[in-house]
Amino acid sequence: QVQLIESGGGLVQAGGSLRLSCAVSGRTFNTYAMGWFRQAPGMEREFVASISWNSGRTYYTDSVKGRFTISRDKDKNTVYLQMNDLKPEDTAVYYCNTPSGDYSWRQGTQVTVSS
Repeated sequence: QVQLIESGGGLVQAGGSLRLSCAVSGRTFNTYAMGWFRQAPGMEREFVASISWNSGRTYYTDSVKGRFTISRDKDKNTVYLQMNDLKPEDTAVYYCNTPSGDYSWRQGTQVTVSS
């Protein structure tokens, strides 16, 4: 069983930065890529970014390109999301999972950006 533990959220002013972490533990041998998703109040969960576990190739949704950077530490089985120049519209609960959502969704980490 795979467990995902997200951390690093918080309250920040517009223009600020946060770094999210996702620790992946358990039977991870089928993990081909990891991604970050977010869900704002009253909205559907949406894709933010993903990274191929082996090649490191990254993908981003258009709204975060140039501001967010996804990375991974293979030795620590951890995925990061560096978020810069945060905007109020980035306010959401952030989750990590494979791009296909193969693992159980956890509680995520709250990011709140004040204007």
